[in-house]
Amino acid sequence: MASASPTALIGASARQSGKPPYLGFGLGLRPQHYADILEGDPQVDWFEVISENYMVPGGQPLRILDAIRARYPIVMHGVSLSIASTAPFDQGYLAGLKQLADRTQPAFVSDHLCWTGVHGINLHDLLPIPYTAEALDHVVSRIQHVQDVLKRPLAIENVSTYVQFAGSEMPEWEFIAEMTRRTGCWLVFDVNNVFVSAFNHEFDPYAFIAGIPADRVVQFHLAGHEHNMTHIIDTHDAMVPPEVWDLYRAAVKRFGPVSTIIERDDRIPPLDELVGELDIARALAYELLPELKQGGER
Repeated sequence: MASASPTALIGASARQSGKPPYLGFGLGLRPQHYADILEGDPQVDWFEVISENYMVPGGQPLRILDAIRARYPIVMHGVSLSIASTAPFDQGYLAGLKQLADRTQPAFVSDHLCWTGVHGINLHDLLPIPYTAEALDHVVSRIQHVQDVLKRPLAIENVSTYVQFAGSEMPEWEFIAEMTRRTGCWLVFDVNNVFVSAFNHEFDPYAFIAGIPADRVVQFHLAGHEHNMTHIIDTHDAMVPPEVWDLYRAAVKRFGPVSTIIERDDRIPPLDELVGELDIARALAYELLPELKQGGER
């Protein structure tokens, strides 16, 4: 069973400030690993669940989630909120999201800075937005509405992008910094997504790190991608490459102790292989932040 010590290390001060507690090193929860988790004791501190997979009235998914939730902290991570869309929110979706959050009491609820569809059509992709003052006002109002419905702050993740809007008025990191200042939302800093977008659009990923408010980041995502030489596609189907590990080092130095997961959505390996990769993240963070090792050993 996961140790509570990482949370205990920093959790008290985090709760006093309203910031979600530090959880340690986790994995995205995938059905291929249910049995290994429930029947074993993997060296994982917490799990991130895809919200939509459990927004159901009952059945096996919720029973398994309840069993895992009894042993490990969880975070809810959505892919269909469409926070930047101009379409009205799906009120049934918001009600289901709140119901799941009330049931599981996650450390926080997150989704992406993107849109996923309009006119009732979900395109099942995380689509980019223009970084303009008008778009910022729109996103801020939408985040505020969702936070009012959920009665808790959201955590918003930066996405990988493959095209840019000619009309953008500011860099992505400035947009994100102002968004969190105006809404009080938290941030999920996807290290791989920064690397992918930086390569595709030829900006400095370390400038992105420097531009994000350090006190708002509550989670790191680490993943692999498909490098096509002229462009990179965020596939989540491979191990974290060396360049992303380098960027993770810089993020840990900048943001300090942040709950970290490895994401894998395709070509999913056995659980012990992912745990081994997670141990790389753990070792790097312990090297840069020795105080974590003192409180986080299992």
